[in-house]
Amino acid sequence: MRPFSKNRPARKRRRIRRLRLLALLTVLGIAGTVSFTFGLITATAAEIQSGRFDPQKQLDKQVNGYIYDSSGEKILAVLRGSEARTLVRYDQIADPMRHAIVAIEDRRFWEHDGVDLRGIGRALIADIRHQKVVEGGSTITQQFVKNALDRDQKTIGRKVREAAFAWQLERSAAWPKKRILQEYLNTIYFGNGAYGVQQASLVYFDHGAKDLTIAEAALLAGIPADPSRYDPVTNPAAAKARRRAVLRAMLEESKITTAQYDEANATELPDPDEVGLGGTEGQHGALHFVNYVKQQLIDEYGETKVFGGGLKVVSTIDLELQQAAREAISKWLTEPDGPSAALVAIDPRDGAVRAMIGGNNYRKSQFNLAVQGVRQPGSSFKPFVLATALEQGISPQSVFRSGPVSIFLGNKYWPVHNYEGEYLGNIDLTKAIAVSDNSVFAQLTKDVGPQNVVRVAHALGVMRPLHGVFSIGLGTQAVSPLDMARAYASFADGGERVDGSLLGDQPRTITRIADAEGRTVTVNRPLRRRVLSASEDALLTQLLAGVVSHGTGTAAAIPGRAVAGKTGTTENYGDAWFVGWTPGLVTAVWVGYPDGLRPMLHEFHGGPVVGGSFPAEIWKTFTQSAVDALGLPAESFPPAPYVPGVAKRVTYRDGRIELDNGSCQDTSLLVYFQGRGPAKTANCGLHEVDVPNVVGLSLAAARSRLAAQPLTPQLIYAPAPAGRTPGTVLRQFPASGTLSTFGTVRLVVASARRSGG
Repeated sequence: MRPFSKNRPARKRRRIRRLRLLALLTVLGIAGTVSFTFGLITATAAEIQSGRFDPQKQLDKQVNGYIYDSSGEKILAVLRGSEARTLVRYDQIADPMRHAIVAIEDRRFWEHDGVDLRGIGRALIADIRHQKVVEGGSTITQQFVKNALDRDQKTIGRKVREAAFAWQLERSAAWPKKRILQEYLNTIYFGNGAYGVQQASLVYFDHGAKDLTIAEAALLAGIPADPSRYDPVTNPAAAKARRRAVLRAMLEESKITTAQYDEANATELPDPDEVGLGGTEGQHGALHFVNYVKQQLIDEYGETKVFGGGLKVVSTIDLELQQAAREAISKWLTEPDGPSAALVAIDPRDGAVRAMIGGNNYRKSQFNLAVQGVRQPGSSFKPFVLATALEQGISPQSVFRSGPVSIFLGNKYWPVHNYEGEYLGNIDLTKAIAVSDNSVFAQLTKDVGPQNVVRVAHALGVMRPLHGVFSIGLGTQAVSPLDMARAYASFADGGERVDGSLLGDQPRTITRIADAEGRTVTVNRPLRRRVLSASEDALLTQLLAGVVSHGTGTAAAIPGRAVAGKTGTTENYGDAWFVGWTPGLVTAVWVGYPDGLRPMLHEFHGGPVVGGSFPAEIWKTFTQSAVDALGLPAESFPPAPYVPGVAKRVTYRDGRIELDNGSCQDTSLLVYFQGRGPAKTANCGLHEVDVPNVVGLSLAAARSRLAAQPLTPQLIYAPAPAGRTPGTVLRQFPASGTLSTFGTVRLVVASARRSGG
């Protein structure tokens, strides 16, 4: 071993070399940072001087873009930003509007230098406290910069660039605070096609920004954070709540008095029928569709590129089919004050939306019933339960009892009844779907699992959020006509869902986009995704064809053509649906009152409106015209294969289906395709009963509820938390599941707190 003293000089030299290397790297890092910062400042300063952020120069440089129909020849809309934006000066914007936008968006606007470090810290603390993003840290200056930049520049340093631009902008003598606020208000989106505060004032209140009242200014100031969520036309309750938040912020900033707050808060929202852009945009009758395409384009490219960027967009809409849809609705819905209809037609072979009727009069209301009009689909949702069953290998030969049933939900029983109390005894799924038996489909939903129904519905194309509750199988979860048409298109395409390559999981409304010079920028190719096997889908189609041939949808039958579909009627007759297809075309039709849920008890020749009445008649009239216009041949559906079945007794346990071990109480006898069915056997005990949820009940009520099963309570006392009454059940073990009769359920019961002493 070498002496220690001989190693010291070598170690010292190595330490010196490391220190020199560290110093060199530090110097290089500082130099690089300085160089990057200098370059960034120089570049941002140059861009600001070039007029990059001047809205007037942006308008002057605009090139008109166009949205065309499916032929690429007929213009549906001109994409010109100046049509939806009018620039105004600072003194042409009412004081309440300026105060409102600063109060709700950036209270320290007049104090910071473009980037508010205090605001970023406050937002970060709020986000951490709520464990989600609840507050933004961007200043008005940063938001103005963000809107001016092309939204498709998705670089890692984008946020850094935005902050640098914001800081540099506020240092420029040409951009005082008043001008930044003025141009921010001139360029932000206020919903319903209005860009800029002047156009928004005209759209919502029919007067200019100079005359905005406190209530009007507060409403407008609340919209840009989320134009869809706070739209006073489609979401009046959310818009009112948002306006109240703006008014509260203005009050806290001493910009209004308490009396002014109360008066503005009590002011009615603008009449939805009076909201909208003036002027005309073609007489093609596809304005709701055009507005939907515009929003898709904005979401993908940003409004700067869409409006005035010269894009040439070929859409999927077929104007001949669009006219046929309007005529079909007008033929059957003849009363001006009667129900309205929404219709969406899709070519299942490529997923293209060919027709969309979103309301009777676009000028009167821009609310798109086909996209934004979410209502309960009733029994038209049952095919998703059926598809889930087929996916799990459950054969339509499975027999259920058509009669009053009660489904255990954990803390109560859900009674299910058929309309008008009509029951058929023991029937198989083929019969149950044809007659739309609620009792059977409530049982089937439990057997396949409601969460699985949600999964399959989303996979097929339903875009709306769905909750896995047992009633989902009866159509209690709200969806739109576009959702239903898109999902049924997967049925009509052999079990494959078709999306576009441009927007992903979105309906395909665009075929291709070219730039201002006519060069193709993108082709929105159809992309296919298998959801159901071809054999499962063929069997489902056969079952839904039975709905039209001898079930609730006979009014939709077209002589000489194969038709499959499903009716839907909500319990109070407030919504009626027919969704169906013939080879080459899928159409969803909804009928109801657009302004709210109103029972349609006498509108169909003195009787109630059901799915097999107006919706089926409109569907048939439209489809007959559409198949002729498209030249679709009268084809048959693919034959459904015969697969032998094996009966198995199963039970729904712990969120899944398991085989009965001979002791399970709540069982079903299902027929499974050969080789299919659950592999696991349940561990049911003798004479099992469901464990009810008694948490929150008084001890007396909990004892009574458990005795009804029957189960035995075991009491454990714990001090009553603040606000809880002694004698209340705080917790229970087990919380759910099953136990043998007279099994023990431990209850934690609140007792009176002992005083100290």
